[in-house]
Amino acid sequence: MPLLADVAVPVPLSQAFTYEVPAALAGEVRPGARVLCEFHRRKLLGVVLAVSERSAAIDPSKIKPLAALVDARPALPAELLAFLQELAAYYFAPIGEVLRLALPAIEREQVRALKAQGELDGVLDLGRAKQVGGRKVAYASATDVVEEPGTLRGQAAAVLALLRANGEQPVARIEERFGNARSALKKLAERNLVTLDEREPPRDPFFRRAEERDVPPELNAAQAEAAERIDAALAALSAPPGGGEHPASTHQEPRRIAQEPRPSAFLLFGVTGSGKTEVYLRAIKSCLERGRGALVMVPEIALTPQLVARFRARFGDELAVLHSGLSDADRHAMWASLHVGKVRVAIGARSALFAPVPDLGLILVDEEHDGSFKQEEGVRYHARDMALLRAHRAGAVCVLGSATPSIESVALVRRGKLAELRLPDRAHREASLPEVSLVDLRRFGAGPSGDPLISLPLHRALEKTLAAKEQAILFLNRRGFAPSVVCGSCGTLTTCDACSVALTYHRGRRRDARPPSPAGAPAPAAPLEERPEGGRLRCHYCDYAGPLPDRCGSCGARNLLLEGLGTERLEATIAGSFPEARVARLDRDVAGKDRSQAILARMREGKIDILVGTQMVTKGHDLPNVTLVGVVNADAALGLPDFRAAERGFQLLVQVAGRAGRRDRPGRVLIQTRNPEHPAIAFAAAHDVPGFLEREIRDREEVGYPPATRLALLRIDAVDEGVGRGAAAKLAAHARTCPEGVARRVEVLGPSAAPIARLRGRYRFRVLLRARERGPLRGALAALAGLIRDGLDRNARVMIDVDPVAML
Repeated sequence: MPLLADVAVPVPLSQAFTYEVPAALAGEVRPGARVLCEFHRRKLLGVVLAVSERSAAIDPSKIKPLAALVDARPALPAELLAFLQELAAYYFAPIGEVLRLALPAIEREQVRALKAQGELDGVLDLGRAKQVGGRKVAYASATDVVEEPGTLRGQAAAVLALLRANGEQPVARIEERFGNARSALKKLAERNLVTLDEREPPRDPFFRRAEERDVPPELNAAQAEAAERIDAALAALSAPPGGGEHPASTHQEPRRIAQEPRPSAFLLFGVTGSGKTEVYLRAIKSCLERGRGALVMVPEIALTPQLVARFRARFGDELAVLHSGLSDADRHAMWASLHVGKVRVAIGARSALFAPVPDLGLILVDEEHDGSFKQEEGVRYHARDMALLRAHRAGAVCVLGSATPSIESVALVRRGKLAELRLPDRAHREASLPEVSLVDLRRFGAGPSGDPLISLPLHRALEKTLAAKEQAILFLNRRGFAPSVVCGSCGTLTTCDACSVALTYHRGRRRDARPPSPAGAPAPAAPLEERPEGGRLRCHYCDYAGPLPDRCGSCGARNLLLEGLGTERLEATIAGSFPEARVARLDRDVAGKDRSQAILARMREGKIDILVGTQMVTKGHDLPNVTLVGVVNADAALGLPDFRAAERGFQLLVQVAGRAGRRDRPGRVLIQTRNPEHPAIAFAAAHDVPGFLEREIRDREEVGYPPATRLALLRIDAVDEGVGRGAAAKLAAHARTCPEGVARRVEVLGPSAAPIARLRGRYRFRVLLRARERGPLRGALAALAGLIRDGLDRNARVMIDVDPVAML
C-alpha cells in the first residue's frame, strides 16, 4: 500500500491535497515539513499535514508524487501545526494561508540544494515565501591544542595570541590588524591550533546596547499573591491534552486539562502602573525553571523594545524578538533560534503567536483589551483568543493582562472560565492615581492660543507644568494637520476618489507654527492663502497622496478651508504658544522603523517637555516625569457607528490618564469634552473601571451584542456596485433560508452598505449574523461558505469575519 501525504498548498481553498510519498523519501517526510509538489502544472511549496498508509478515495493513477523535501527537520512542530489547523477551521480560513503565517523564510542553501537535484526546473511558485541567508562570515577560534615551543613565529604567533586573549573573531577583523592573516590562519588550522568556521553573521536589532542586569524589586502583597497563583498553575502543568472541543476564543470556555486541580487561564486586572510587568517576569522565571518555554505578546511594535530591555535586564540575551518590523533575515534568525531550542522565550506583537517556542508552558498577553490583536486583513484571527486556544492545546498557562479588561474577558471571569488576579494599587508606594478634571468645552472658551480645542484650563495647566520642569502629554486621536478640507462657499467636502472618506491635510515636517491668534479670539478654519506651501492631501485608508487643489472641485470657488485639529496642527500650535518648550509628536506619520523609540528615549531623558500624540502615547509607556496629561477631544471616538465605541473610548481615556503621576510626583489629567455626562467619560474620570464594565455588560445584554451573543460578519466588496449589492443580497437570503440558520435561530441583519461604503475603489456591503450560541452560528457559516465557494459571482469578494472587532 502506498504511503500518502496530505499537503496544504498556498491557494485560497480550505482543503488539503493528497500526494504519494516516493520510496526515497518514505522515512523523511513528516508532518510540519515543507515539500515541493506539482499543482496545476506548477510546483508549489506545500506543508505536510499528515502521512499515512491508506487506500486513497480517488483514482491512484491521478495521485502525483511529491517532487522534493525542503525541510530535513519539520519547520512546524507538532504542537504548532495542530494549533494552526484548528485556527483555520475556526475562522473558515484556507489552511494554506494560515500555515503561511507561521512558516519561516526559505534559506538559500535549501534553494541551492533543490536546484542541484533539478527540482526547480520548469514553473516554480514559492508563494510569498522569502529567501534568506547566503552571506557567510568566516570566524576563527583557538583550540585547546598546545604548540611545540619555538615552532610559531611572526604573524602566526601573533594571530594565535590574539585569539587566545580575545576569543573567537571574524577573519575580516583579524585581517584589519594583520595583512597576511588568512595565510597565518591556514597554517594554524593545519596544525590543529585554530578552527575555521563559516556561518551567517549574528542578527541583533534589539540587542545593540548592553543592558545591566537588574535586581528584582520587592513585590507588594497583591503582586506576590498573583505571582504565587501563576506559579502554582505552572507547577500543576500536565501533558498537553488531546482531542475535545477547542475554546476558539475568549467568548467560550477553554476546556480544563483533565483532572487539573488549578486554573490554567488568568485575567491579571491591575490599575495603570500596578506592576503587571514584574508579575510577568516572575512567571517567566518560574516557567523557565521548570524547563518550559514562554511567549509574551504586546499590542504594538512600539512597546516591544521597551519590554525587551526589561526582559534582557532580568534574563540576559536569551530571547527571540518577533514582529512585522523586522527584516526577513532578522526574523528568520530569531525564528531559527527558537526552532532549534537555543532560546526559550519569544516576545513580539500579534504575529508572535505563531512562534515555535519549544515545550511551550506560558503565554502572556499584555494589554489584552487592545484591538490591534485582531488581524483585519487576510486571515482575520484574534491573537488574544487564539493565545487561549494555543495555551490550552499545549498544556500551558495563559495570562491576559490589562488595566481596562475587555468586556469578553470580564464575562469569562464572571462565568468562572478565567481566574481573576487583582492589582488594585500602583507598584511604587509613593505613586497614586492622578487627579482627573473634566473641562466642559461648552462652558470654557479658547485659551491664548486661540484654538477652541486648547481651552484656558489646559493652557494654564501646561504653563504650570513647564514652570515646574515637568513633562506633559497631549492626546488627540487624529493624525495630520487638518482632518478635512471644505469649500467655504458651497460646503463641499474634499473626499478620496477611491474611498468614501474625507482627505486629511498634512502640512509636512516643518516645525514652525503659525502665530497664535490674539488671546481669547477663536481660531477659524485656515483659508487657502494662509497655509504654507508643500502640504499634501492624504487618505488614511488607501494611502493616496496628492496636492491640495487651489479651488473647489464642485463650484470652482477659491475658498477652501482647513477644518478640525490633527496632531500635526496641535504640535505647531503648542510650539507657537509655548516657544520655550521642546515639543515633539508621536503618531503613525513620524513613527518609522526606529523613530518612535528615539522619541520615547528623548522623553525619558527629559529632552522633550510636551509630547503630542495619538493612541501610540497611551500604551504601556513608563515615563516617570510626566505629571500632566491632556485629552484634547474625548468625544472623537464615542460617536462611531460601532457597539464597542464606548468601550474603546473608555479604555483610551483610562490608559492615557495612567501615564501621569507614576512616581513620587502627583499627576493631573484634564479631559476636554462637550459631553461630560457620557458614561465612558464619567467612569474614566472617577477611575471606576469595574463600574463601567458592569454598566457596559448590562447595556450589551439589553441590545443583544457580545458577550451576550456571538457574531459573524460577512464582508462583501466589488469594483461594480451592483455586483457587490447582488452578492450581499444572495448571501443574506441564503442565511435566512438555509436549514442550519432557520432551525437554530440565527438572526440575519442586512444586507446593508458598510459605514465606509467605498474603500480602495471597491464598494463594500455586509451581512451580520447573530446567535445566542456558537454552534448554530457555525452551522450557518458552513452553509454560507459552500455558497461562496460554488455559487457566487466571482467578481465579488467575500470574507467571513468570525468574532468581528472593527465594524466599519
